[in-house]
Amino acid sequence: MPFDLQPTLTGDLIELHPLRQDDFQALYAVASDPLIWEQHPESDRYKRDVFQRYFDGALASGGAFVVVNRCDGRIIGSTRYHAYYEAASEIEIGWTFLAREYWGGTYNREMKRLMLDHAFKFVKRVVFLVGPTNVRSQRAMEKIGGIRAGTHVNGAGRESVVFEITAPVEQHRRTGHDGTLLEDRS
Repeated sequence: MPFDLQPTLTGDLIELHPLRQDDFQALYAVASDPLIWEQHPESDRYKRDVFQRYFDGALASGGAFVVVNRCDGRIIGSTRYHAYYEAASEIEIGWTFLAREYWGGTYNREMKRLMLDHAFKFVKRVVFLVGPTNVRSQRAMEKIGGIRAGTHVNGAGRESVVFEITAPVEQHRRTGHDGTLLEDRS
């Protein structure tokens, strides 16, 4: 079964929808807050032209979402799946941001839980790349169970701290509707 990179994922607080072109204005309204980006390697992403490049890349990625507050239907952020490696049974979750009023754990934790639960249907390992000076995001990763797994330098020379979360052993086994073992990915 191929990895569905853009399902709709629904939790108690939020819903993740595939990112669409017409989400730009609502998402930029959130992203235009400079404090969201102050610890990020691209700290000027609050500027419209810089955010436009981010948004265009998100659309092109085929794995981006908007985060919608279920209480009022407002877009409150974005996240995405990236770098799916079927042979390594691995995918990256990243490019995540939320409006500051949703910082503090509950919304981010539910978003990551929804994405991890979906990812672990297809892979054994999820990685997160966080800027070395982005202490806020590093702490958030630790809160959701991310384990530091070293550093990574991308093709542009940007260094990131790598966090990983692996699927619980029982999620490596897939069963059919009648309970018979279809696949053991241990």
